[in-house]
Amino acid sequence: MVNTAMFYDIAEPSSHISFELVADKIPKTTGHIHAVSTGEKGFGYKGSCFHRIIPGLLCQDGDITCHHDTGGKSIYGQKFDGGNFILKHSGPGILCMANAGPDTNSSQVFICTAKTE
Repeated sequence: MVNTAMFYDIAEPSSHISFELVADKIPKTTGHIHAVSTGEKGFGYKGSCFHRIIPGLLCQDGDITCHHDTGGKSIYGQKFDGGNFILKHSGPGILCMANAGPDTNSSQVFICTAKTE
């Protein structure tokens, strides 16, 4: 599988943020994020908002069903196993799946604004 890119266009302040999706390390998660970012499955991130911002730590997005933190949608069904804990939250600009425990990934993601461990 080839690594691809996805991006956020943010209205206020106007910004364009790009992320590399590392398909060679996390193919299932990468396939999911790519599909949701393009809207190719009929739903996606377009029009969603950052529903959680923790200054100095993260900005969370992707609750495309409830828009406040309790929802989300997956191309694989309601939830899925992301299957990788090799990659770390190594610093600002890292895009990560947000979940509520094992096998609970949906469309929610967060962008690190600092190194976390």
